[in-house]
Amino acid sequence: MMDTHDTNLPEKAAELEEEKKATEVSEPALTETPAEEATKEEKPVEAIQKLNKEEILAKLKEVSADVENAGKQEIDGLKQAFYKLHNAELEAAKKLFIENGGTAENFIPTADTVEEEFKNIMSVIKEKRSALSAEQEKQKELNLQIKLSIIEELKELVESPDDANKSYTEFKKLQQQWNEVKLIPQAKVNELWKSYQLYVEKFYDLLKLNNEFREYDFKKNLEIKTHLCEAAEKLAEEPDVVSAFHQLQKLHQEFRDTGPVAKELRDEVWNRFKAASTAVNRRHQQHFEALKEVEQHNLDQKTVICEIIEAIDYNELTNFAAWDNKTQEIIALQNKWKTIGFAPQKMNIKIFERFRKACDEFFRKKGDFFKSLKEGMNANLDKKRALCEKAEALKDSTDWKATADELTKLQKEWKTIGPVAKKYSDAIWKRFISACDYFFEQKN
Repeated sequence: MMDTHDTNLPEKAAELEEEKKATEVSEPALTETPAEEATKEEKPVEAIQKLNKEEILAKLKEVSADVENAGKQEIDGLKQAFYKLHNAELEAAKKLFIENGGTAENFIPTADTVEEEFKNIMSVIKEKRSALSAEQEKQKELNLQIKLSIIEELKELVESPDDANKSYTEFKKLQQQWNEVKLIPQAKVNELWKSYQLYVEKFYDLLKLNNEFREYDFKKNLEIKTHLCEAAEKLAEEPDVVSAFHQLQKLHQEFRDTGPVAKELRDEVWNRFKAASTAVNRRHQQHFEALKEVEQHNLDQKTVICEIIEAIDYNELTNFAAWDNKTQEIIALQNKWKTIGFAPQKMNIKIFERFRKACDEFFRKKGDFFKSLKEGMNANLDKKRALCEKAEALKDSTDWKATADELTKLQKEWKTIGPVAKKYSDAIWKRFISACDYFFEQKN
């Protein structure tokens, strides 16, 4: 704006109404969003999912060093990705433990130093974000007081106008101060803006700028707003729609803080800026609708996997082969789960807990089956050892007929006894048949 120290500003009563209208600028919507409340992140979810635990720690250390520029969604994504890997490792260790004869109830995870480091970093991030949030709220309250003070000074200019040159210089100074003060509590934004605009309009009414100066003011404002329109239009081609949306908020703030243009151009300029904003906002909305669709599809797929596991008929799993086949199916479903992206945030943890519960139930029942099978095989081994001892006690007998009948009876009993563990099967059979064969060879 031009310097008014040496400018004569004659009063022109006929221009009062026109000047007042010139300050009535349509107020564009502005979203004042602190860094920690950003709705989505520029970090692609897919990229985070490809990181290993050490890479996630490295990313979180970067976030910890620059918390004010990190978004909640990025931090949550890294946290979920870490525990997805961590839980997968726990499941694998638990599975191995069960397969080696342990039970799910007795499984105790080993200490994970990486998880401890992860928790420490997350604790630091949480503390820094809390401090940052508190500082932002404190700054907003301070900014509110500053803007209230500016409004009071504007009110004084309006109610007790001094020399026009001096008043206008002070007025522009207050405008600049107002524009330099940014975020205030959201609940006060509209009320404060209306109060500020009221006294700006009243000042223009009282000031009665001459036509030449007003035209110069309008011209400079038109240049600024045209540049803002062009910048907003370019954002429609920005590849990163989330970044474009946040850049648009800054352009809205600048548009809002820029003074009026000539009345005949006012609607045209605002409509151009509004059209560009609509295009950016539409892409932003479509981006998250598409993301929401993908997340819902992921939830549907994960729900189907849970239903498949929950629908297993355990009464059909009566032997080793059946359990082995079903175990391979479960492992395939677990591998499929790992390829599916995140579900909607409010359901992501719930669906994982449902999936984990179903898998835990399967492996618990499998463990019970094999425990029971092992106990049965041990009992069978004891029975077969008893038959071996009986056969060995009879092998040297010369009471041929009675002993032959007794050994034949033992052989029939042997057939009624179920299997034993594979590592004992051959040895126990050879022991028994050797005793029997020895007797019948002696008899022959």
